[in-house]
Amino acid sequence: MGLSLPNTVQAASTDLTAPGASEELTARLRDASAVMSVQPDIDVQGLLATALSDYRTLVQVLYDTGHFSPEVHIRLDGREAASIQPLYPPRSIDAIVITVNTGPRFTFGTAGVTPMPDPSEVEIPETFAPGQPASTGAIRDANHAGLKAWRHAGHAKVALESQDITANHVQARINATLHLNPGPHLRFGQLHQTGETAVNPEAIRRIAGFPTGEPYHPDDLAKAATRLRRTGTFSAVSMTEAQQPNPDGTLDFTADFEDLPQRRLTFGAELSSSDGLELTGTWMHRNLFGNAEKLRFETRLSGIGSSSDLDGRISLRLDRPATLGPDDNTYYLLEVERLDEEHYTATRGLGAIGVRRVFSDTLFAEGSLGFESILAEDVFGKRRFKYAQGNLRVEKDARNNRVSATDGYYLDARLVPFLGLDGSKSGAQIKLDGRIYYALGGSNSVVLAGRVQLGSVIGPNLSEVSPTMLFFSGGAGSVRGHEYQSLGVPVTGGTAGGKGYLALSGEVRGKVSEKISLVGFYDLGLVDESSLVSGSSQRHAGAGLGLRYDVAGIGPLRLDLAYPVDGSSSDGVQFYIGIGQAF
Repeated sequence: MGLSLPNTVQAASTDLTAPGASEELTARLRDASAVMSVQPDIDVQGLLATALSDYRTLVQVLYDTGHFSPEVHIRLDGREAASIQPLYPPRSIDAIVITVNTGPRFTFGTAGVTPMPDPSEVEIPETFAPGQPASTGAIRDANHAGLKAWRHAGHAKVALESQDITANHVQARINATLHLNPGPHLRFGQLHQTGETAVNPEAIRRIAGFPTGEPYHPDDLAKAATRLRRTGTFSAVSMTEAQQPNPDGTLDFTADFEDLPQRRLTFGAELSSSDGLELTGTWMHRNLFGNAEKLRFETRLSGIGSSSDLDGRISLRLDRPATLGPDDNTYYLLEVERLDEEHYTATRGLGAIGVRRVFSDTLFAEGSLGFESILAEDVFGKRRFKYAQGNLRVEKDARNNRVSATDGYYLDARLVPFLGLDGSKSGAQIKLDGRIYYALGGSNSVVLAGRVQLGSVIGPNLSEVSPTMLFFSGGAGSVRGHEYQSLGVPVTGGTAGGKGYLALSGEVRGKVSEKISLVGFYDLGLVDESSLVSGSSQRHAGAGLGLRYDVAGIGPLRLDLAYPVDGSSSDGVQFYIGIGQAF
């Protein structure tokens, strides 16, 4: 007995036709076929094996689209590939022709999943119903939905027991019934721990808030894992259920952990022609005392190269997870800041203690009580302010991408009530930052982005409140094309910040290539001596063009050129360089 030696196929021609099939289905068959994408230097033996595997692949594509009586022919130089003995392949192959007869499109005659919990949080997909186009995908989706429904009802060990699937080729009907075995109703058991982690086991149980003794529900399990990931201490957290439940009707789980490096150091920079260079740095220690605490040290130095003196800030914040509950963190904050702005100088110190509550992956709120002391000098003279103050903040981040959003919205609302001490006046500051994003078409090649910023100080007069709590407009964070904090309220002897503030920004972002985008923008800012802006408020506006270059992992590099289009300014075109979108 002799065997043929492998031979190389020199660019064999390939063709696939599906008479009567739609263009979409034909394209799907071509994309799925391994023969249609075979490399030209493959040998005959390899090409034959590829052709034989294509039978199963193409039939599966047809089953997935509801064609349950197809015919697939793969001919190598006129011979059916399935009839060729692998031990005796031809010496060469010049032409490969695939012909697919899809057959009729089948519909469901009967379609059911039994039993189902009553009531059920999960519904069977509408595609799995009598009269609907039949497909293996619809059957799989129905099976997954049935399993999910029982798991939501507390039956963690539900399984597919059997399935009755028959095809009536005369009527082009598929009759499918899936039989599930729900298994026992279970409760959460104990949470065990594996993997190498420096976090104390007791802290892990407290942070996870694992619901031992409660009825099983997959959402409660996911929430426990999310709480652990949210600490920022672990690079990976996985929850695995035990193979068998306990005799008492509980089900144990094992959590596996991988720690992130305990320390992280980051730097940032932003440059603008009006504000100069700003440098930022952050040092963070994860798991400071072994309970997943996070210590964050931040520094900022700005105004480098600008006409103003240097500004600086040092901040220290310690977050302790799950101190009041699994979704509640307490934090301690110390800040020292030196500000040398266009219209005032100030040195301030703040100490506060607060609580942060996380409601979901996109919503959190935090509140704090603290003491702030400010030594400021502005158009009203040199004064010291002392406040006992609260700070309430709610943030909702529903953007699809925090670095460069193309859809969704963002809201950040803050209320700072302050009680004046040693002669300082009392009042409240309100701030709101809202952003919205909308992509035109389905390719996200053009994105409309809008932003509104509101601010108001209620209570004291302009001269009776610290200038650090008042509002100015101008610069990269408000109105591009005007100098940083260039717009305020004219008063005798100079300019003060306003008690009322409104800034509106709009951008049109268009992709030129995969990496490069062009941006057109318009910014408008209003400042008023009263708590609300009006048509008589001080105002200015700027417009310009921007360039974005996307860098994987950090977001787009940003260059904006802006020109003042409303309001007094003699500085001409302003430029801004940074990382990330302007908003």
